[in-house]
Parts: sequence; C-alpha cells; structure tokens
Amino acid sequence: MRSRGTVLVRTGHGSAGVTSVPGLPAAAPGGRRSRELTVRPPMPLDPPDRPPVSPASAAPADAPTAVLPPVSLLEPVRPVIPARPVQPPAVPVPVPAPVPAPAPATAFRPLFVDVPGLNRAGPGDRWSEAWGVRTPAGRLPAAPPAAALPAAGPDRAAGDQPLTTRDVELVRAGLAAVEPVADRATAHFYALLFLRHPELRSFFPAAMDVHRDRLFRTLLAVVREIDQPVALRATLAGLGRSHRRYGTLTGHYVAVEECLVQTLARYAGGGWGAEAEQAWRRAYRMISSAMIEAAEEDARTSPPWWQGEIVRHERRTRDVAAITVRPDQAYPFRAGQYAALETPWWPRVWRHYSFAAAPRPDGLLTFHVKAVQAGWVSNALVHRAAPGDVLRLGPAAGSMTVDHAAGPDLLCLGGGTGIAPIRALVEEAVEHGTPGRRVEVFYGARRAEDLYELDGLRELAAHHPWLTVSPVLSGSGPAGGPLPGGGSAGGLLTGELPEVVGRFGPWTGREAVLSGPPAMVRQGVGVLLRTGVPAERIRHDPVGDPAAW
Repeated sequence: MRSRGTVLVRTGHGSAGVTSVPGLPAAAPGGRRSRELTVRPPMPLDPPDRPPVSPASAAPADAPTAVLPPVSLLEPVRPVIPARPVQPPAVPVPVPAPVPAPAPATAFRPLFVDVPGLNRAGPGDRWSEAWGVRTPAGRLPAAPPAAALPAAGPDRAAGDQPLTTRDVELVRAGLAAVEPVADRATAHFYALLFLRHPELRSFFPAAMDVHRDRLFRTLLAVVREIDQPVALRATLAGLGRSHRRYGTLTGHYVAVEECLVQTLARYAGGGWGAEAEQAWRRAYRMISSAMIEAAEEDARTSPPWWQGEIVRHERRTRDVAAITVRPDQAYPFRAGQYAALETPWWPRVWRHYSFAAAPRPDGLLTFHVKAVQAGWVSNALVHRAAPGDVLRLGPAAGSMTVDHAAGPDLLCLGGGTGIAPIRALVEEAVEHGTPGRRVEVFYGARRAEDLYELDGLRELAAHHPWLTVSPVLSGSGPAGGPLPGGGSAGGLLTGELPEVVGRFGPWTGREAVLSGPPAMVRQGVGVLLRTGVPAERIRHDPVGDPAAW
C-alpha cells in the first residue's frame, strides 16, 4: 500500500496545525503550536433519492484508494473554448403572434360634417337617420337606382308619344276638377309616395303644408304653359336644376308618376278615364324629361348645392340683418338673381333670398333677411345665426337681370328688403353700365327707420350723376324721421310705392325691374303697364314661390 502523507491545514492567523487523517499514522509533534481538528465522517456518495448500495456490491476494505493529483490554488482557470461549428446553428421557426380580431367598421363621416353649425345634407346625414334611413356599417348608402323603383305601367310606349291638342284639354280639365279639393289631393299624393317609398321621406321637411301648396301651384304653372313650348321649357329647366339640391335622381320621377296618376284617378271625378290617364302620362313624361335633361346638363358644370360660412352678420334694423357668406367654392350668379338657403336649425326647409351685391372679386355673397312672423328660416337667420355658422345654398335662379351694355333707361322699384337686388343692379351698372344710360330708383318702406339702405344709395348717387334715388314712405309717421345710420330722411315722398311711381310717369321707353312684397309687385306691374312700359320690358321675381315638389 502506498504510504499516506499528512495534510497541513492553516487554522489561524500565522499558525498552522497538523492533525492526522483517520486511518493514517499520527504526525510527529513539534514545530509551531497547533490544534487538533475534528474531521466529520465522509458524506455518502449516492444521492439521497438513490437506493443504498448493498454490502455485497461494496468495494473491499483493502482496495486501493484513488488519490487526485494536487491542484494549485494559484493556477489560473482557463475557459473552455468549444470547437468551431461545422454547420450554422439551427434557427427556430418564428411563431407568428396572434392577430387580434379587427374592430367593427364604422361609417365614414367626412371631417367637415363635424364642424359646429354645419348643415350637410345627403345620404347618411342626421335628417336621413331621423327618418329611419339607416347606413350600413363602413359605407354610405348608395343612391337608389332607377331599377329599384317601380317601372311605368304596361302602356309605357303609348305614354311616350308627343302631346296633342286633345291631351292638353284633358290635362287642364283634370286639374280643374282637382282644384276644389287640392289640399286633400296633395296630401293623398304625398301619403302614397312616402308609404310606398319611405326612403324619399328624408328629402322633405318635417312640416309638409308648404310643400303640399307648392306642388299644386307648380302643377298649375306648368299646365298653364303646356301649350307654350319656349316658356314651358324655361320653367321646367329651372325646376330640374333646383331639384338637384334635394338629392332627386332620375329614377325618382317614375315613382312620382305612379303616385300622381293614382291621386288624379281618385280626385279627378267622372272625367277620369283611360284617355285622360294616357294624356296625363304623356304630359308628365314630357315634363320629367325636360327636368331630367336640365339637371344632367347642370351637373356637368356645378354641384347640386354649396356650403357657405357666415363671415359677417350685421343688424340693419331690429328685424333686418345683412348676412355675408363665403361659399366653399366659386358661386356663379348675376345681379338681380336669388338663391335658396337652408339653415342648420330647419333641415330641408328652403327659402329664397336675393343677392344684395353684385359679383365681387373676393367671392363673398350678401343677403338681406327680414324676420317675419312665424318665419322659421328668417327668424333663425336674423336672431340666431352668427359668424361661423354654415348654410347650404342652392344654385342662383331668377331672370331679373339687366343687359347694361345696351338698352333703354332703367326704372327700379324696391320695397323693404326688396331693395337688395336693386342695390346689386346699381352696383353692376356702376361697373359695367353704358355711359349716358340713366337709372332711377324708387325705394319704399313703411317707416323711415326701415330705409336702412338709403344712405348707401345716396352715396352712390353723389358720385354718379346718372343715378337718381327717391325714398318713399307708405306708413304713418313723420316724413323727416331719423334713419338707421343717423342721417336725415328729409325729402321723402309719401304714399304707396306703385302709386308714387305712377304720379311721376309716363315711363314710356323705360325698362323696369320690381322687387318687394308680392302685393307691391302685382300693383306695380299694373301701374307700369298703364304708364307706358311694355310688358316684355318689365322684370320681377316670381310672385309666390314655385319651389320643388
């Protein structure tokens, strides 16, 4: 057996003790003082979870014990460097992260829709939703195609033939039979239309009384001109263009035809029959074709409506406001014309207002609005509207325009806010008028404070000798009262405006324009005819509002 040496163990500061390992001879005493350490018995070599080694398999007692070579504690430990790999390490296949389920799509809403005071109209707007016209998620509703609406009757080909003299007689006779019960007939017509085509209800305002009245008056106006092709085409072209602001499509005319024919069959009395029905169908298809053609022609060059932001709101009197609007794109018009306005507070309720200024380089539009009793739109525009509110404008309409390059002297009658288009015509004459052409303006009101535009007109007259301005007061009160601008109202003429104009006649050879309350316009036309103005030289806006159906 190899001899076993001793192990020197340092046990303290500066000292070393020697002890003997069990089973070895004791070390010789001597040297430094040492102390004996108690060495614990060796720990078992098997882990605790392994079964104990049986005595039979244990090594014999006299078997040599393997001794590990001594290891220097000061020798540095070198890291083990693995061999260079022959192949690149395997890259694990990336596992794609779970994709979250897409959020439910929401309906697209243009940013401009959320501007306070905006009055956008069309598919998906608040008014359509209020009447139950729902929008599928993620898209706006498509316009109803013509095929989705009812087709015409089986005798369509017969209805497409041109009108005859007999057809005109039957159409006028049928309308005359319906006139005594016009209120019930128009109510029945709209009830049929909305019952069979509820998607069309959102095209109209909540209160339908005005529209029912306009429907019959429009029918009367069209039938009156049905044997005058030139005048009829002009009337129908204006109606077709104005219908675009309601969102009217070509297919909607078919639905209107069927409901109109059934209404006439119910209320036209004993004169209704197959011959009368064919006459009405031919008349209606001629009317609708002209309107559709005008609408399609207008769609090539202009939108159905404009958005206009109010940039200035001036109270000229206690119930009159001058409103300046900036349209969202170029707005073509002529002095003397008018436009239909819709406010954010009364959806689908349109009112006509004349332009109070000629076209200007900055593109701004000015209107004069008077708040009338029970006037929804006018009271909202005068007492509620403010800069920043957005209105909706229909296209310019009206034939009260003047050719300033040539023509006779001009006579203008303006009553109340009817002075607005007169002021625009005067401005246009200042810019484009022919030298030597005289313009005479009679400006009427009931009270001196209502002549809010008199100072501006007098200022223009002071710079242009061809312009004459004569104020007229028709109400009671002193003729020399103060004006809204602080000026003097001296020199006023008194009496009803048409009568005063008649006293200054004759007006032979003049061209005349009238604007104001319907009663004043009717009376003024009669006075001008009696004082020598030919009928073809008298221009005024339509008396009454032949608006859309």
